[in-house]
Amino acid sequence: MLRFMIALLTFFVFATDLAWARLKMDDLASLWPRATMTDKIDFTNRMGKAMTTLSPELTREYFMRCLEETANTGDTRSLTLSDMVRTCLSLHAQPSSD
Repeated sequence: MLRFMIALLTFFVFATDLAWARLKMDDLASLWPRATMTDKIDFTNRMGKAMTTLSPELTREYFMRCLEETANTGDTRSLTLSDMVRTCLSLHAQPSSD
């Protein structure tokens, strides 16, 4: 019985850690550079799935590239990931200068 309880508690600790690791829209943008690649891929997958209905070009690859560039330029301390996603959407909406 004790082994079962230890195994159950261990499972809940790891399950809780995974839930906490997931990036959310209201997280600070300053977390992006320090996030694991798994968390970044998870976040951009969710954004890509949600935004491809607006435009087929708004893929997970687009969001990964845009969020990386946005997070690495300027001061993102007061921004949230939601702000960065909106920035990526507005950059996509602008006509290209080609």
